[in-house]
Amino acid sequence: MRRRHGSDAGRGPRRRKWQELRQQPRRGIFLLPSLLTTGNLFCGFLALVLASQQRYTDAAISILVGMLLDMLDGKVARMTKTTSQFGVELDSLADMVSFGVAPAFVLYSMALAPLGRAAWLGAFLFVICGALRLARFNVYAGVTDKRYFVGLPIPAAAGVVASVVLLLGTDDIPRWLGAAIAAGTYLVAILMVTTFRYYSFKEIDFARRRPAGVLILVVLGVLIVATHPQWFLFLLFFAYALSGPTRPLWARRRDAAAVPAPAGPPPALPADREPRDTTERDRRV
Repeated sequence: MRRRHGSDAGRGPRRRKWQELRQQPRRGIFLLPSLLTTGNLFCGFLALVLASQQRYTDAAISILVGMLLDMLDGKVARMTKTTSQFGVELDSLADMVSFGVAPAFVLYSMALAPLGRAAWLGAFLFVICGALRLARFNVYAGVTDKRYFVGLPIPAAAGVVASVVLLLGTDDIPRWLGAAIAAGTYLVAILMVTTFRYYSFKEIDFARRRPAGVLILVVLGVLIVATHPQWFLFLLFFAYALSGPTRPLWARRRDAAAVPAPAGPPPALPADREPRDTTERDRRV
């Protein structure tokens, strides 16, 4: 019977990066990305405090600031090569508070509380789907296509909630509008646990040369944001949330347009250049 070497016998399946980080823990933490993640967590806690004081617009702004800090901590960790398992776990816990619990509590306090049990269960569904979305992201990190997210990211779902709060402002919410918000809460929560693919924007290189028209579009975007920020944010997050379910439609059309048309039959030769029958010519001779 053939014996296996010790290295071959102990060789198991390929380990993921987060598993290697978990099995090789480091003492201490990296300060800069952890500070940004802590700032994200603080924004989520501040949104809870402001929502309890019925300052819903300020709570929505706090959630958006937390989104900005969440984007920065990951980029800073990758640029400075300070990625660690501790940072991954801390970031997930901060996201759960800032983009799961805080938006759900803001929605419940602002619009869902007077509607009964079915409405506030929608807020809880938002929280649990956000937790499942974060858990799935951590498990499949490093083994999926980096260009896409599987399911609506929880920061984008929180952005939808914050943009709706900013759009409504401090106006009284009628019962029909509260019911529409409750239905939208169920929809956004379900989108987080679906398998629709959303573009991650991780491959955009801002240091790359761009056409001059791109600068004009950026300036127009800044002007629109400065003029109507509530509508711009609402349309931006709403369009991104719908990009996942509608992606198979426009992706199929784009692929069909990219396929070259089949070549037609060869053009016919002129009459004076048509090949003659050699047997008929021989008979005449």
